[in-house]
Amino acid sequence: MDFTTRVLNTPYNKSDIHGALRMPVYDTAAFEYPDAESLEAAFLNRKPGHVYSRLTNPTVEHLENIIKEVTGALGVISFSSGMAAISNTFFALVQPGDNIITTKHLFGNTYSLFHKTLKSFGIKFRFADLTDLTSVKGAIDKHTRAIFLETITNPMLEVADAGALSEIARENKILLIADTTLTPLYLFDSKKHHVDIEIISGTKYISGGGTSTGGIVIDYGTYDWSHSEKLSNDAKKYGHFTFIAKLRKEVHRNLGACLSPHNAYLQTLGLETFALRAERSCANSLEIAEWLEKHPKVGKVNYPGLKSSAYYNISQKQFGKYAGAIITLDLASKEECFLFLNNLKIIRRATNLNDNKTLALHPASTIFCEYTPEELVQLGVSENTIRMAIGIESARDLIDDINQALNKID
Repeated sequence: MDFTTRVLNTPYNKSDIHGALRMPVYDTAAFEYPDAESLEAAFLNRKPGHVYSRLTNPTVEHLENIIKEVTGALGVISFSSGMAAISNTFFALVQPGDNIITTKHLFGNTYSLFHKTLKSFGIKFRFADLTDLTSVKGAIDKHTRAIFLETITNPMLEVADAGALSEIARENKILLIADTTLTPLYLFDSKKHHVDIEIISGTKYISGGGTSTGGIVIDYGTYDWSHSEKLSNDAKKYGHFTFIAKLRKEVHRNLGACLSPHNAYLQTLGLETFALRAERSCANSLEIAEWLEKHPKVGKVNYPGLKSSAYYNISQKQFGKYAGAIITLDLASKEECFLFLNNLKIIRRATNLNDNKTLALHPASTIFCEYTPEELVQLGVSENTIRMAIGIESARDLIDDINQALNKID
């Protein structure tokens, strides 16, 4: 069965007594048990059951089961946001003195988490050029625990060779962790590219139109946890389930970044139309990017699906004809960027990605606003750049809106 068919036909763990075609929303904090012995058994994981929604919940569990079904993963755990999914993953995996290889061309909050928050816990992040395998290999030492990449970086739209990075990871017995938010599930097969752990912001494509925040962590069961400095003892007990056990039984539980049942319902609903929306927004993106390349007031257009992109070949190899739904364009100055944004009539001035609506913003003054001009240069973020997250409107209508806004620039 294909992606959408599997999403629509993943069964509930227990039959609904009313035969509901959609998993009910269990908006409750706790669950009653018939006797103390049964409650004890549930807490000790001797008997399956939900005891408290910070730990597990039937509606949330159903979302996780759908993701597990469509990815072929060993285990899936959901979180309150994409950033919660990333932070919980690293709290489970690393300890003071460990280092992670990644790139500076990351989403602003992810870079801040690595460069500031986790750094204060004694975890080091080594910033290499992930498109240069020699650079990656040179950054690895005996304290390296993983390589972390975004399949398409936000907003630089850099594409690294995930397959090649996975080979380096396997050679050094370290993890390959991928944030696939810009190319999730339907667009990029993480298992095929030997990603060990996949992280997705469910707020984006999955939520079905920016309805809710959420995050997903997917473990493909491909890593030998006896090689993990932190989890090798756990591996003797849990084997391939070591990471999922650590995350579910300790980190997820103790940090409390649980996905609400209502948001789980909205994201389950969003998955039903995921493929349809992804195809439309990606097709729109290519059409708009090709049109923008010809506009005289646009200095540069960046989209991995363009033949002019330095990442076109690797993008075609990894994602096929759909290279995500984010475009960046450069104008002459920050002032021109603001003038362009202020004259948009259909496209919304807002953050977020992969909403059904097309959204635009100025990255340097928004999602990277905490950094100095010197730091922005190091991160590769220009004050002349606009990021557009393309939605599912008519491509022609979007082009008309972009064109009239560009033509307001003197």
